[in-house]
Amino acid sequence: MEDLIFNEEDRLQLQTLGILEEEALAQIRTHQKSSFFITLERSCSMGDGIQKIPPEVVEIYLQAHSSAAQEGRFLKFVPASGAASRMFKIPFQFLTQNYAYQEDDWCESGTPDVALKKDFEYCMEEIQKIAFYPELQKVMEESGQDLSDLLKIGQYQTVLEYLLTPKGLNYGALPKGLMKFHRYPSGSRTALEEHLMEGVNYVHDREGICRFHVTTSPEHQKAFKDFFAAVRPGYEKTGHFRLDVEFSIQSHSTDTLAVEGDNRPFRDKQGRLVFRAGGHGALLQNLNQIQGDLIYIKNIDNVVRDPFKDSTILWKKILGGFLVILQRKIHKYVKIITGGDPDRGFLREVMQFIHNNLHIPEPSDFKEWNLDLQKEFLKRKLIRPLRVCGMVRNVGDPGGGPFWVRNKDRELSLQIVEQAQVHMANEDQQAIWKASTYFNPVDLVCAVRDFKGRPFNLMEFIDPEAVFITQKSKEGKELKALELPGLWNGSMSHWLTVFVEVPNSTYNPVKKVTDLLRPEHQPS
Repeated sequence: MEDLIFNEEDRLQLQTLGILEEEALAQIRTHQKSSFFITLERSCSMGDGIQKIPPEVVEIYLQAHSSAAQEGRFLKFVPASGAASRMFKIPFQFLTQNYAYQEDDWCESGTPDVALKKDFEYCMEEIQKIAFYPELQKVMEESGQDLSDLLKIGQYQTVLEYLLTPKGLNYGALPKGLMKFHRYPSGSRTALEEHLMEGVNYVHDREGICRFHVTTSPEHQKAFKDFFAAVRPGYEKTGHFRLDVEFSIQSHSTDTLAVEGDNRPFRDKQGRLVFRAGGHGALLQNLNQIQGDLIYIKNIDNVVRDPFKDSTILWKKILGGFLVILQRKIHKYVKIITGGDPDRGFLREVMQFIHNNLHIPEPSDFKEWNLDLQKEFLKRKLIRPLRVCGMVRNVGDPGGGPFWVRNKDRELSLQIVEQAQVHMANEDQQAIWKASTYFNPVDLVCAVRDFKGRPFNLMEFIDPEAVFITQKSKEGKELKALELPGLWNGSMSHWLTVFVEVPNSTYNPVKKVTDLLRPEHQPS
């Protein structure tokens, strides 16, 4: 590592970003490791890592949720820094690559792709049904353009310029949270507004205060704050509640150093080090700084119109109540173990609870351990943050899922795993991945305080090796980028984890613009 010592300019750059030199060197060492693949034992299934909520106990969970909500314990955490550019991938391709649209075969990189053409045609034919259409129509009229006429004659290049670039709405650079998602008789709502109107149903306390925390990119935080300030009075006046919304940004201190193929620091044409955002795992710092109590986490694009919200709201309450009751039981056990003199029978009861409810395997010789060893083991396992994760049936969506994972110490645990973490060239690992029948919709509720009510330091429960390494490019040169352990992947690797089946009706993401044409995003 001697030849990788940074120069004074590098150190100044690191200092400006808030990154310690040793952290940057550690990131280089991470790149030098041969593999970061995890070991899948098997996929989770009903009764084997995933549980179903019996109808007869739903009311118990709803009551538990209601009591905790009234006390002001719940908060909703919404990562909203994602740009809408991915939603418009296909329109962007048409705009920037000048496809010969009139040809029978629409090509990408010289290869015919009928699916691309059909998806683009569908978008253009039905665009008037999407909530941002009136906004687009208005901005084009102000420039003397007739949107309807241009669509009729297939002049899509002009339409897309006004939709995606600063010439018009600039949606290609806008964050998803500020995009118009849904149309109502009273006007259109953005994704952020839908999150607020959904969340007020399960985070409001007895004073009517509804707490939210929204993470944004630095360049868009002012736009989020200004927009919220503009819409807040109207919602609070008609809804008789108070929206308490905090905004934070992903700190540059969580950026990671890019490297070349030989793992030396990647430098730009000016010789400066190149850093990249550390992925959504970097938001663990934001989550940690909130020092909240019970926290819902949900992606910005997974929202629906009001008529479709009932299922989502119900299951948010059920999961929240489930968490409250489970946490209550855990804290009761921990208080007795740490503050009393429990006998072997009680410790055996706790071990069975851990095994049956938290899916933590019992050590083969646990019964032979003395009382002090048993107590220390149980405390070590139980004094951790807790998360209850909703899981939906897998219907082919790309993304992660719930698995039993074996760590380097051969211990089994429940984890949410992304495909990039799996050695797909290994036939056995690939088979386990493909056998998965459940999908992670990012539907979490987390308990982040210990049995004394003190906030956990969430940074202590990360698996630092659960990183993602991807191939990127800059200025025409290939580079390797390091993403921190994902927020609900490696960043929560050592949390207590429970997976619960939730209906697919609670998962309605908008990954591409044509998803806004689905029934749950359209007026009745």
